[in-house]
Amino acid sequence: MQLPHQDVEELTVAELLVDLASGARTSTQMVRAYLARMDAIDGGLDLRSVIVRNPDAERIAAARDRERLDGRLRGPLHGVPILLKDNIDTVGAMGTTAGSLALVDSAPAEDATVTDRLTAAGAIVIGKTNLSEWANFRSRGSSSGWSAVGGACRNPYVLDRNPSGSSSGSGAAVAANLAMVAIGTETDGSIICPSTVNGIVGIKPTVGLTSRAGVVPISHTQDTIGPMARTVADAAAILGPMTGVDSRDPATEASAGNHHTDYTAFLDHDGLRGARIGVARQLCDEVGAPTAAILERIVSRLPELGATVVDPVDFPSFEEFQSSTAELDVLRCEFKTDLGRYLATRIGGPKSLAEVIAFNEENRDRELRWFGQEQLVASEATGGVDDPEYKAAHRAARRISRDEGLDAVLDTHRLDAIIAPSGGPAEPTDLASGERFRGGSSSYAAMAGYPLITVPMGSVAGLPVGLTFMGRAWAEPTLIAVACGFEHHLGGRIVPTFQPTLDRDNPSA
Repeated sequence: MQLPHQDVEELTVAELLVDLASGARTSTQMVRAYLARMDAIDGGLDLRSVIVRNPDAERIAAARDRERLDGRLRGPLHGVPILLKDNIDTVGAMGTTAGSLALVDSAPAEDATVTDRLTAAGAIVIGKTNLSEWANFRSRGSSSGWSAVGGACRNPYVLDRNPSGSSSGSGAAVAANLAMVAIGTETDGSIICPSTVNGIVGIKPTVGLTSRAGVVPISHTQDTIGPMARTVADAAAILGPMTGVDSRDPATEASAGNHHTDYTAFLDHDGLRGARIGVARQLCDEVGAPTAAILERIVSRLPELGATVVDPVDFPSFEEFQSSTAELDVLRCEFKTDLGRYLATRIGGPKSLAEVIAFNEENRDRELRWFGQEQLVASEATGGVDDPEYKAAHRAARRISRDEGLDAVLDTHRLDAIIAPSGGPAEPTDLASGERFRGGSSSYAAMAGYPLITVPMGSVAGLPVGLTFMGRAWAEPTLIAVACGFEHHLGGRIVPTFQPTLDRDNPSA
């Protein structure tokens, strides 16, 4: 398939910065190239990964080019085009909708902190990505990647497959080379899952490493903002400028002394040497035999790269983890309170979860055509963070995920990281019946507020699957090092070919 500007395919941040410094490329050329690819892929192939483009992108790019010629660089990302998930606030023409028609006619009063920090570092926001509406916290029967504003995002490897959620557009756009990097958000799996099925790297940071101020929330104890890119190096390059204490988000106070402005310093092609890696077999059962076989090959090779493998490592809380409702109870209570506080900052539009629910009912033909809003209704029925059951659920979630979960395993076995498949390959999209989800390993770290990195490890019938590295709080430097070593020696990134459907005549399928 002949696509425009193939010269930008798989181009890395580091390579672009070298080209910009030498004059071999300009930011204006890059922005035009990505916009042309959006025309061909998002439009022509109906990928629907970008929900809105920045009408000022070319003007901003030209300004960054002039600044570079004058020797005035804003920061380490000067002139680098990026995409933001459309639940991250941007003032002006792009707005922020979280995929919901309820927010189309309102506007954020100011940019999100991460928007400010990335643009201060010189990045150019060229658009906002599609997402699972309300970050996939609307219905348990939803189809990931669908929003009333953006429609159904598709998977660039096989177009009738699901891109997973909720940062679906960010994953699909980066995989399709519509930008080098996009920013996603995660409460539980929303960076990791779309990264794995779209064949890219995703970093879900420790809660508090990056500010959530100006981001449409679900949970102040689990929400975090992170980069999605094609390489560990690109994700690390974007992460540093996003970090730091922010007076608008009290959770970032804990990052003082624990954050770095340059995570590329931890990139290491030999990063597995000397590392102790645990294999979380309890998180491997649902990913399917082909994905499990890829994991086995990888585990067998880790000692060759200098790693000590502890296999298996078991979570003491695993049985309770599987049956507990603590995480969902916490999310519903926090969503009601946190969303109300966020909506109060916007100009116009609904000011409470109850008003969002009412809007959806009044616009059933557009908002509730494919699935309902049970999660919104259940959240509204709680007492928010003042609910009598909230604190007990929060304590239980932290005990299960930390004391008897990640901390217990990491400490007992003196591990640098725990690995598990990020999930199985992408399933067919089914708007009417909702998605089928084949495994995942994000929930322990989500509940704990701890970091994860997923890296492509191979493919099943041409559909990518990833390997997740998980660690303790603020362990991003360690995880970046081991993930970089894995990517260099064993990584399995493949370039998408936009097949309309899976080739059933292919024996590997």
